[in-house]
Order: sequence, then C-alpha cells, then structure tokens
Amino acid sequence: MIVKYGFNATLSAKPGMGDRLVDLLLTGLNEGSPGASEHCVVYLVSRSASDPDVIHVTEGWSSEEDHHRIFAGEAAQAIVGQIDGLLAKESEYTDYVPVRGKAAF
Repeated sequence: MIVKYGFNATLSAKPGMGDRLVDLLLTGLNEGSPGASEHCVVYLVSRSASDPDVIHVTEGWSSEEDHHRIFAGEAAQAIVGQIDGLLAKESEYTDYVPVRGKAAF
C-alpha cells in the first residue's frame, strides 16, 4: 500500500514520564488500535537521543480521510485521552504528503 498522507508529532512528557508515554504510544500497534489498521502503513515511535522525555511519532496513511476516520474512533481517542496526562506541554504536529522513501523493520 502506498502512503499518501502522513505526519510527525513531537510529544514532550513530564519529567521522568518518557517511558510511560512510549509504552502508551506503542499500544497503538495492538489489535484494534489505529496503528494496526490496514490503512496505517507506517507507525514509528522514536525517542530523542538527547532527552528521553521527548518522543517522536511518525505515521503514514493510505489517505488523509482514512487517518481522520480511524483517529476519530474509540480506540484512538482512548489513547489520546491517556496521553494528555503525561505531557509537559502541547504537542507539535507537522503533516506532509510523502514523495518517496523506504521503511523496513
């Protein structure tokens, strides 16, 4: 499947909460969660090399519409609801239209 829509998010956890935030974000790959959707082509959770409480999420989707539809669902909103309590500040988002690349895990 080709990625036609994606975004990067930078989330800053409260001091010492980076591990909990990573664990919560990785539940997004569980069966029934957004990252497990056939429309989610890339779901990558990364940590800053210099600050373990700064987490980056990269997502690639089959379409912007699929992303918004799945993100509005109960499973995604349950994760979002838990994330808010772990954050030190508002998250930063950048959306994009992928041109070409490679991901192999």
